[in-house]
Amino acid sequence: MRDIVFTRRSGWIPYVIREDGELKLVLGAGADANHEPRTFTFSINDAHLAVIQEDLARHLLLWSAVLPLCDAAGTRGRLDGDAAVSLLDPILLAAPADVDALFRRIRWDRSRLVAHGADIGLLERGQMCEAMRAATETPNEKRAQEHHANRRRKERGAALGPLDAAILKYTGQYLHGATVPRRIPDAVDPALLPEVLRVIATAERSRAGREIGRDPRRGNRATDRRDWSRMETAVEAAVRRSHPELVDEAVRTVSFLMCSEAADRSRNSPMEDDAEAVGRRADIGKSARKSALLFTDDKGAEKKWERGGPRSGDAEFWEFVGNRSAADNEVFTIEDEKLGEGIQLHFYADSMARIMTLRNGGGGSDPEYRVEYRLVDGIREYRDLVGTFVRGGYAALDQHGPWMSDVAELERARRGRKAR
Repeated sequence: MRDIVFTRRSGWIPYVIREDGELKLVLGAGADANHEPRTFTFSINDAHLAVIQEDLARHLLLWSAVLPLCDAAGTRGRLDGDAAVSLLDPILLAAPADVDALFRRIRWDRSRLVAHGADIGLLERGQMCEAMRAATETPNEKRAQEHHANRRRKERGAALGPLDAAILKYTGQYLHGATVPRRIPDAVDPALLPEVLRVIATAERSRAGREIGRDPRRGNRATDRRDWSRMETAVEAAVRRSHPELVDEAVRTVSFLMCSEAADRSRNSPMEDDAEAVGRRADIGKSARKSALLFTDDKGAEKKWERGGPRSGDAEFWEFVGNRSAADNEVFTIEDEKLGEGIQLHFYADSMARIMTLRNGGGGSDPEYRVEYRLVDGIREYRDLVGTFVRGGYAALDQHGPWMSDVAELERARRGRKAR
């Protein structure tokens, strides 16, 4: 039989129970293999219970000291009950100076004490009991997170000025730099907000006219890493030039915000006409445009497109690629069966081929093809080449040469590019 003997408020852990006549402290820490919270218990006596009931500071100090033992138990292990019990008298019953000395020798959870109002300066000096005089029952988890983030910056030798901190808070990056940045003006001190917005405006001006395009080779929502890098470089250079007082972390979070917003716009838009996506449009007459195309991949899948539908041929093709491309499926073909011409994209090799049927097979003879190759520099060039073929066919690709008819020459060119 289990009865709750003492808890400071509903659901507050650790708390004290009486189980089969024995007093035990219960606390939750960590999670099991199914990500459910783990609960640990160990025995205490009446003297320990009296201190826990009357002295919040000592209760919290005990919790802080036991949490590392819970962490050590992992997802399945047992709490080291002897080690937990050995902490009871030195923390709950000893003199403050002895408690302070103990905490200099053991592991303890700093964030738990900070969340419950510990004086951070006193904690840093090892004055544990004095630091907990202002302890509160209700935790402030954000305070603990901010303290942890600041400690990590201090360990890296990074020091934030008021504007740096304000920028990180504006983007939601102050606590967790790996989160997707957002614009949160309410998180910033109103006195600093105008300065933050001036920095953001600098970044927006440097981003003007730049976009981050899609990269269907990595899926329908993937974006071009090179576009991201180009925008990142431009934004960081502009912000550093206009605001040299900012630390690197603040500059990077502004560029992260600009790039993330541009990438989101791209991901959430329909697969555009390829010429618009890369900012170019070939000067090709309407008569040269393809009327019907067949798309295939290396796994035997195919899709037909005909002009007159709601979407362009290149938009349909890149959606096909986005749906089908994978590590073992990196060769895609566009074919005009009527004219006997096509292109083949080799994503694994950063190359492509254009193919023209010179003679159809028949009467026991094989068809004859002209096949020419070229290297391709990134998804933007792939998209430009596909768009040119869809709008102008095999001949329109002449302007995108030189084309190589010898595969060995292509390999030499590829090795030469890698060597540069």
